Amino acid sequence: MNALRLPTELLSETRNGLINLGMLSAFIFQCLYKALTPPWNSGNFFKQMDFIGFKSLSVIIVAGAFVGMVVALQFHATLVRFGSVGLMGSAVGLSLIRELGPVLTALILIGRAGSAICAEIGIMRNDNQIDALESMAIDPQRYLVVPRLSAFLICGPLLTAIFTTVGIFGGCFISVFLFDLNQAAYFHSMANTVQFGDLVMGFVKSVAFSFLTVWLCTASAYLMHQRTSPLFGAEGVSKVTTSAVVSSSIVILFADYIISALMV
Repeated sequence: MNALRLPTELLSETRNGLINLGMLSAFIFQCLYKALTPPWNSGNFFKQMDFIGFKSLSVIIVAGAFVGMVVALQFHATLVRFGSVGLMGSAVGLSLIRELGPVLTALILIGRAGSAICAEIGIMRNDNQIDALESMAIDPQRYLVVPRLSAFLICGPLLTAIFTTVGIFGGCFISVFLFDLNQAAYFHSMANTVQFGDLVMGFVKSVAFSFLTVWLCTASAYLMHQRTSPLFGAEGVSKVTTSAVVSSSIVILFADYIISALMV
Protein backbone atom coordinates (compact mmCIF):
# COMPACT_ATOMS: atom_id res chain seq x y z
CA MET A 1 0.00 0.00 0.00
CA ASN A 2 2.82 2.39 0.92
CA ALA A 3 4.68 1.38 -2.26
CA LEU A 4 1.70 2.51 -4.35
CA ARG A 5 1.23 5.70 -2.35
CA LEU A 6 4.67 7.14 -3.11
CA PRO A 7 4.32 7.16 -6.93
CA THR A 8 0.83 8.65 -6.57
CA GLU A 9 2.12 11.48 -4.38
CA LEU A 10 5.04 12.02 -6.75
CA LEU A 11 2.72 12.27 -9.74
CA SER A 12 0.46 14.66 -7.84
CA GLU A 13 3.39 16.92 -6.90
CA THR A 14 4.68 16.85 -10.48
CA ARG A 15 1.25 17.76 -11.81
CA ASN A 16 0.90 20.64 -9.33
CA GLY A 17 4.39 21.87 -10.22
CA LEU A 18 3.58 21.90 -13.93
CA ILE A 19 0.31 23.74 -13.30
CA ASN A 20 2.10 26.39 -11.23
CA LEU A 21 4.79 26.70 -13.89
CA GLY A 22 2.11 27.17 -16.54
CA MET A 23 0.47 29.96 -14.51
CA LEU A 24 3.85 31.65 -14.01
CA SER A 25 4.58 31.47 -17.74
CA ALA A 26 1.17 32.83 -18.74
CA PHE A 27 1.57 35.62 -16.18
CA ILE A 28 4.93 36.85 -17.49
CA PHE A 29 3.88 36.65 -21.15
CA GLN A 30 0.83 38.80 -20.37
CA CYS A 31 3.00 41.31 -18.50
CA LEU A 32 5.57 41.48 -21.30
CA TYR A 33 2.83 42.13 -23.85
CA LYS A 34 1.37 44.91 -21.71
CA ALA A 35 4.83 46.39 -21.14
CA LEU A 36 5.27 46.76 -24.91
CA THR A 37 1.83 48.22 -25.62
CA PRO A 38 0.29 51.54 -24.45
CA PRO A 39 -0.94 53.02 -22.23
CA TRP A 40 2.06 53.24 -19.88
CA ASN A 41 1.96 54.41 -16.28
CA SER A 42 4.97 56.74 -16.21
CA GLY A 43 4.30 58.06 -12.69
CA ASN A 44 4.38 54.61 -11.13
CA PHE A 45 7.39 53.69 -13.28
CA PHE A 46 9.53 56.56 -11.96
CA LYS A 47 8.39 55.80 -8.43
CA GLN A 48 9.66 52.23 -8.82
CA MET A 49 12.90 53.50 -10.40
CA ASP A 50 13.48 55.53 -7.26
CA PHE A 51 12.64 52.63 -4.95
CA ILE A 52 14.54 49.90 -6.80
CA GLY A 53 17.43 51.95 -8.16
CA PHE A 54 18.22 55.08 -6.18
CA LYS A 55 17.37 53.70 -2.74
CA SER A 56 19.51 50.62 -3.41
CA LEU A 57 22.50 52.72 -4.45
CA SER A 58 24.07 53.12 -1.01
CA VAL A 59 23.89 49.38 -0.29
CA ILE A 60 25.36 48.56 -3.71
CA ILE A 61 28.27 50.99 -3.28
CA VAL A 62 29.19 49.77 0.21
CA ALA A 63 28.86 46.10 -0.77
CA GLY A 64 30.83 46.61 -3.99
CA ALA A 65 33.69 48.35 -2.20
CA PHE A 66 34.09 45.65 0.43
CA VAL A 67 33.70 42.80 -2.07
CA GLY A 68 36.39 44.33 -4.27
CA MET A 69 38.73 44.68 -1.29
CA VAL A 70 38.11 41.12 -0.14
CA VAL A 71 38.67 39.76 -3.66
CA ALA A 72 42.00 41.62 -3.84
CA LEU A 73 43.05 40.21 -0.46
CA GLN A 74 42.20 36.66 -1.48
CA PHE A 75 43.82 36.86 -4.91
CA HIS A 76 46.99 38.40 -3.50
CA ALA A 77 47.52 35.40 -1.24
CA THR A 78 47.16 33.10 -4.27
CA LEU A 79 49.13 35.15 -6.81
CA VAL A 80 52.10 35.57 -4.47
CA ARG A 81 52.61 31.80 -4.50
CA PHE A 82 53.01 31.82 -8.27
CA GLY A 83 54.94 35.08 -8.53
CA SER A 84 52.15 36.72 -10.53
CA VAL A 85 51.15 39.66 -8.36
CA GLY A 86 51.23 41.85 -11.47
CA LEU A 87 48.06 40.09 -12.65
CA MET A 88 46.05 41.41 -9.69
CA GLY A 89 44.08 43.82 -11.88
CA SER A 90 43.17 41.05 -14.32
CA ALA A 91 42.03 38.72 -11.55
CA VAL A 92 39.90 41.31 -9.77
CA GLY A 93 38.42 42.76 -12.96
CA LEU A 94 37.45 39.45 -14.53
CA SER A 95 35.97 38.00 -11.35
CA LEU A 96 33.82 41.08 -10.74
CA ILE A 97 32.75 41.68 -14.36
CA ARG A 98 31.96 38.08 -15.26
CA GLU A 99 30.71 36.62 -12.01
CA LEU A 100 30.61 38.43 -8.67
CA GLY A 101 29.16 41.73 -9.88
CA PRO A 102 25.99 40.38 -11.54
CA VAL A 103 25.35 37.62 -8.99
CA LEU A 104 25.88 39.64 -5.80
CA THR A 105 23.96 42.64 -7.16
CA ALA A 106 21.01 40.37 -7.98
CA LEU A 107 21.07 38.77 -4.52
CA ILE A 108 21.18 42.20 -2.86
CA LEU A 109 18.24 43.38 -4.98
CA ILE A 110 16.26 40.27 -4.08
CA GLY A 111 16.71 40.96 -0.38
CA ARG A 112 16.12 44.72 -0.56
CA ALA A 113 13.60 45.26 -3.37
CA GLY A 114 12.31 41.85 -4.45
CA SER A 115 11.07 40.87 -1.00
CA ALA A 116 9.38 44.25 -0.50
CA ILE A 117 7.64 44.05 -3.89
CA CYS A 118 6.44 40.52 -3.17
CA ALA A 119 5.11 41.46 0.26
CA GLU A 120 3.39 44.60 -1.08
CA ILE A 121 1.58 42.79 -3.90
CA GLY A 122 0.81 39.86 -1.60
CA ILE A 123 -0.87 42.17 0.93
CA MET A 124 -2.85 43.83 -1.86
CA ARG A 125 -3.97 40.42 -3.12
CA ASN A 126 -4.84 39.26 0.40
CA ASP A 127 -6.87 42.41 1.14
CA ASN A 128 -8.73 42.20 -2.21
CA GLN A 129 -7.19 45.48 -3.40
CA ILE A 130 -6.27 43.86 -6.72
CA ASP A 131 -9.89 42.74 -7.16
CA ALA A 132 -10.94 46.33 -6.40
CA LEU A 133 -8.68 47.58 -9.20
CA GLU A 134 -10.34 45.15 -11.60
CA SER A 135 -13.79 46.31 -10.50
CA MET A 136 -12.75 49.89 -11.39
CA ALA A 137 -11.67 48.74 -14.89
CA ILE A 138 -7.96 49.19 -14.02
CA ASP A 139 -5.69 46.43 -15.30
CA PRO A 140 -3.76 45.25 -12.19
CA GLN A 141 -0.89 43.80 -14.22
CA ARG A 142 -0.43 47.02 -16.19
CA TYR A 143 -0.76 49.15 -13.04
CA LEU A 144 1.25 47.05 -10.55
CA VAL A 145 3.57 44.66 -12.38
CA VAL A 146 4.64 46.41 -15.58
CA PRO A 147 6.23 49.46 -13.85
CA ARG A 148 8.18 47.17 -11.52
CA LEU A 149 9.24 44.93 -14.40
CA SER A 150 10.47 47.88 -16.48
CA ALA A 151 12.24 49.52 -13.53
CA PHE A 152 14.00 46.28 -12.57
CA LEU A 153 15.22 45.66 -16.12
CA ILE A 154 16.73 49.16 -16.24
CA CYS A 155 18.06 49.44 -12.69
CA GLY A 156 19.53 45.93 -12.49
CA PRO A 157 22.24 46.41 -15.18
CA LEU A 158 22.99 49.95 -14.00
CA LEU A 159 23.45 48.86 -10.38
CA THR A 160 25.57 45.92 -11.55
CA ALA A 161 27.83 48.32 -13.43
CA ILE A 162 28.14 50.53 -10.34
CA PHE A 163 28.85 47.52 -8.10
CA THR A 164 31.55 46.27 -10.47
CA THR A 165 33.18 49.68 -10.89
CA VAL A 166 33.27 50.36 -7.16
CA GLY A 167 34.60 46.84 -6.56
CA ILE A 168 37.42 47.38 -9.07
CA PHE A 169 38.48 50.59 -7.35
CA GLY A 170 38.16 48.88 -3.96
CA GLY A 171 40.53 46.19 -5.17
CA CYS A 172 42.87 48.89 -6.51
CA PHE A 173 42.87 50.63 -3.11
CA ILE A 174 43.94 47.46 -1.31
CA SER A 175 46.49 46.56 -3.99
CA VAL A 176 48.15 50.00 -3.98
CA PHE A 177 48.07 50.98 -0.31
CA LEU A 178 48.39 47.56 1.32
CA PHE A 179 50.50 45.56 -1.14
CA ASP A 180 52.44 48.43 -2.78
CA LEU A 181 51.33 47.43 -6.27
CA ASN A 182 51.71 50.11 -8.93
CA GLN A 183 48.34 51.65 -9.81
CA ALA A 184 49.20 51.88 -13.50
CA ALA A 185 50.22 48.21 -13.54
CA TYR A 186 46.89 47.27 -11.89
CA PHE A 187 44.77 48.94 -14.58
CA HIS A 188 47.14 48.04 -17.42
CA SER A 189 46.86 44.36 -16.50
CA MET A 190 43.08 44.66 -16.45
CA ALA A 191 42.96 46.44 -19.81
CA ASN A 192 45.07 43.74 -21.43
CA THR A 193 42.93 40.89 -20.09
CA VAL A 194 39.31 42.06 -20.01
CA GLN A 195 37.70 41.66 -23.42
CA PHE A 196 34.43 42.83 -24.93
CA GLY A 197 32.96 39.34 -24.48
CA ASP A 198 33.49 39.59 -20.73
CA LEU A 199 31.50 42.82 -20.62
CA VAL A 200 28.75 41.23 -22.71
CA MET A 201 28.56 38.27 -20.33
CA GLY A 202 28.22 40.57 -17.33
CA PHE A 203 25.49 42.58 -19.07
CA VAL A 204 23.54 39.50 -20.17
CA LYS A 205 23.69 38.08 -16.67
CA SER A 206 22.51 41.33 -15.08
CA VAL A 207 19.51 41.57 -17.44
CA ALA A 208 18.61 37.89 -17.02
CA PHE A 209 18.89 38.04 -13.23
CA SER A 210 16.79 41.20 -13.03
CA PHE A 211 14.12 39.60 -15.20
CA LEU A 212 14.03 36.40 -13.13
CA THR A 213 13.89 38.33 -9.86
CA VAL A 214 10.99 40.58 -10.76
CA TRP A 215 9.14 37.71 -12.47
CA LEU A 216 9.25 35.34 -9.52
CA CYS A 217 8.70 37.99 -6.84
CA THR A 218 5.67 39.58 -8.52
CA ALA A 219 4.10 36.38 -9.85
CA SER A 220 4.41 34.52 -6.54
CA ALA A 221 2.40 37.21 -4.76
CA TYR A 222 -0.03 38.00 -7.60
CA LEU A 223 -1.00 34.33 -8.00
CA MET A 224 -0.94 33.37 -4.31
CA HIS A 225 -4.70 32.67 -4.27
CA GLN A 226 -4.64 30.76 -7.58
CA ARG A 227 -1.92 28.23 -6.81
CA THR A 228 -2.67 24.53 -6.52
CA SER A 229 -2.09 25.07 -2.77
CA PRO A 230 -3.55 28.57 -2.19
CA LEU A 231 -2.12 30.83 0.53
CA PHE A 232 -4.26 33.28 2.53
CA GLY A 233 -3.87 35.73 5.39
CA ALA A 234 -0.78 37.20 7.02
CA GLU A 235 0.80 33.78 7.26
CA GLY A 236 0.26 33.28 3.54
CA VAL A 237 1.96 36.59 2.72
CA SER A 238 4.96 35.69 4.87
CA LYS A 239 5.20 32.24 3.29
CA VAL A 240 4.93 33.49 -0.27
CA THR A 241 7.53 36.21 0.36
CA THR A 242 9.97 33.75 1.89
CA SER A 243 9.35 31.29 -0.93
CA ALA A 244 9.88 33.99 -3.57
CA VAL A 245 13.18 35.13 -2.06
CA VAL A 246 14.52 31.58 -1.73
CA SER A 247 13.37 30.43 -5.16
CA SER A 248 14.69 33.60 -6.84
CA SER A 249 18.10 33.14 -5.24
CA ILE A 250 18.33 29.49 -6.29
CA VAL A 251 17.09 30.17 -9.82
CA ILE A 252 19.63 32.98 -10.24
CA LEU A 253 22.50 30.73 -9.18
CA PHE A 254 21.28 28.06 -11.59
CA ALA A 255 20.90 30.63 -14.40
CA ASP A 256 24.41 31.88 -13.62
CA TYR A 257 25.82 28.44 -14.33
CA ILE A 258 23.80 28.06 -17.54
CA ILE A 259 24.83 31.46 -18.93
CA SER A 260 28.47 30.90 -17.96
CA ALA A 261 28.46 27.50 -19.66
CA LEU A 262 26.97 28.94 -22.85
CA MET A 263 29.18 32.04 -23.03
CA VAL A 264 32.47 30.78 -21.64
